[in-house]
Amino acid sequence: MYKKRGKAKLSLVKSDRGQVTIFIIIGIIIVGVVVGFLLFRGNLGKITMPASVQPVYNSFLSCLEDKTSVGINILESQGGYIELPKFEPGNAYMPFSSQLNAFGSPIPYWYYVSGNNIQKEQVPSQQDMEQSLATFIDNKITECNYDSYYQQGFQINQGNPTASVSIKDNSVDVSLNMNMQITKGTDNTLVSSYTVSVKSNLGSLYNSAKAVYQKEQNELFLENYGVDTLRLYAPVDGVDVTCAPETWNADDVFSKLQDAIETNTLALSTKSPMTNDEKYFHVSTSGNVRFINSRNWSESFEVVPSQDSLLIANPVGNQEGLGIMGFCYVPYHFVYNVRYPVLVQVYNGQETFQFPVAVVIQGNKPRQALDATASQAQLDLCQYKTSSIIVNTYDTNLNPIDSRISYECLGESCDVGTAKSGVLTSNFPQCVNGYIIATADGFVEGKQMFSTTQGGSISIIMDKLYNLNVNLKLDGTSYNGKALIYFNSEKDSRAISYPDQRTVSLAEGQYNISVYIYKDSSLQLKGSTQQQCTDVPSAGIGGIFGLTEKKCFDMTIPSQMISNVLAGGGTQSEYFLESDLKNSNTIGIDATSLTTPTTVEQLQNNYVLFDSKTLEVSLT
Repeated sequence: MYKKRGKAKLSLVKSDRGQVTIFIIIGIIIVGVVVGFLLFRGNLGKITMPASVQPVYNSFLSCLEDKTSVGINILESQGGYIELPKFEPGNAYMPFSSQLNAFGSPIPYWYYVSGNNIQKEQVPSQQDMEQSLATFIDNKITECNYDSYYQQGFQINQGNPTASVSIKDNSVDVSLNMNMQITKGTDNTLVSSYTVSVKSNLGSLYNSAKAVYQKEQNELFLENYGVDTLRLYAPVDGVDVTCAPETWNADDVFSKLQDAIETNTLALSTKSPMTNDEKYFHVSTSGNVRFINSRNWSESFEVVPSQDSLLIANPVGNQEGLGIMGFCYVPYHFVYNVRYPVLVQVYNGQETFQFPVAVVIQGNKPRQALDATASQAQLDLCQYKTSSIIVNTYDTNLNPIDSRISYECLGESCDVGTAKSGVLTSNFPQCVNGYIIATADGFVEGKQMFSTTQGGSISIIMDKLYNLNVNLKLDGTSYNGKALIYFNSEKDSRAISYPDQRTVSLAEGQYNISVYIYKDSSLQLKGSTQQQCTDVPSAGIGGIFGLTEKKCFDMTIPSQMISNVLAGGGTQSEYFLESDLKNSNTIGIDATSLTTPTTVEQLQNNYVLFDSKTLEVSLT
């Protein structure tokens, strides 16, 4: 049994080996067929053309790469756009248009605030960029130059192109469908599809740019740096120990702030910090990023309270009751609205992708971060201009004035246009009891209430401003010391810090003029300690039932050296005719001196006597 089984087993092995051999042969045949098919199919995909026309084909591919590279450069330099979005202008209130004019080229803002205070975004998607580049290639590929080949006897005919683009991290791939027939002599070739891959970091740079933008929208880090700069370089809030007003020239403050914003923005970096200063300016995000601001770009600075171009903080403690208080101090709190652009550049080697954003600081604080698409955040009243209104602007002699016209309604300010030769015919948004405002250089702002629910016309008379030199005297003698001079009227108010400012612009009208003259002093206020008591809720269960107890504490008032004291001045009401202002160069003001105080009581008494002093005012 065992041997039979062995023979049977031996016979079975021989049969299996024969079958395996057959399968191997069949497998080899199948593999050969498949490989042959693939090779054949690959050959079908290859473009076979005579050697004589190959240079034209290669030249076309090179042209396709060049046009693609040009389109990539435009996308990177214009924030992901080739065809710019519709332009939206800014105005004096909000300086941002929808584009930043940087280095001579317009770049669409990714975030900005429109002239009527509407937050807007215009961030292109990668699909938008791919479609934009494909359209650019379709339009430009027909511009390839074949003049040298035409001279050699070539005939080249191109059909309608259709491109598709795929943007990757390190390349941009282009597929183009277009019939192109190349003929020379008896050689004739028709090519219908082309593919090129251009080495570019467009995809990775765009992704890094979006990361920076999202970080800004989530954290408002540019606004936070701006607030720090504002508080460091401009008077915002604080207290100075003095009995004379503190004054700042708003133009000087804004000029210093512009320089500081430009410098500090350029200092921002994404590189690993090494020093404490670098740590402060470090922006944590991927990629190499530059942040740029220029004082030559459109920006806006506003501050309240202010008198004309002066920021004035008046002292506390020099009024009646100074003897009880025992010291003077000047508290100040100024509220700023600051708006400026920042150009963000993400770079890798020589390749740079850039986009601008608007930095907005409102009321000394960063703007509110966006939670959704900004352009849908609120109703843009100024988009719906349906009422045709005629605005005429004249001076007091009814001569037409070229002026800028805006309309205020429901807290929004709409820039309407320019009254050329004194006339503007334009559509206004519909509103009841809004204000038409006319502004022109050298004139007081004209403002009239006007309902635009129906068409109509309106005339605005604007008062001309005349520049006058200020000649201040004290007791009949020219005075060159420190003084504050106020010119207040119903239509306009002016203030100057004398002698740093020696000119003023006035229009016809009734003015209340006030002059405060300050002189150097060495008045010493001694320090003191006073006990102050107040009622506070009782400790324990008694406080629940409204019981109180008295708590006292000592308040220490430090000694104080008063370096400037009120030593003269007065007030006067005066009406100026336009004819007098027109024929005058100087406004003379003669004030009366007060006793230079050497004691606290005399200082307090000067403020009481000031109200009884008058001024002599004259125009020459």
